[in-house]
Amino acid sequence: MTGNGTGDVAALREEIRRTRVELGETMELLAARADVKALVRHSADQAKARMRQQAALTVARVRGQAAERARLVRAQAYEKSGAVGRNPMPWAAVAAGAVATAVVLLIVRGRRR
Repeated sequence: MTGNGTGDVAALREEIRRTRVELGETMELLAARADVKALVRHSADQAKARMRQQAALTVARVRGQAAERARLVRAQAYEKSGAVGRNPMPWAAVAAGAVATAVVLLIVRGRRR
């Protein structure tokens, strides 16, 4: 501005334009901070993403544990099947117990009649 009150009109207009742009940007930032729905939606999306990631990690861990346990059970079953084949005595004892149970049941039924 000059001393007599008449300033450069173009410079004033440019300053007003810059001020309006800055004011517009500031208003957009304030509006974004005040948009509660958008903030809640963003937080919910982040929480869902974290839960999905945690679920995927848990599923992977459980599958790994299940596969390891299944391998261990298969190995134990294989060992036991070999032991049963070498020692048939337990199967003979189970068969004898079944026959004895059947005989006792027949005797008890016969006495009830």
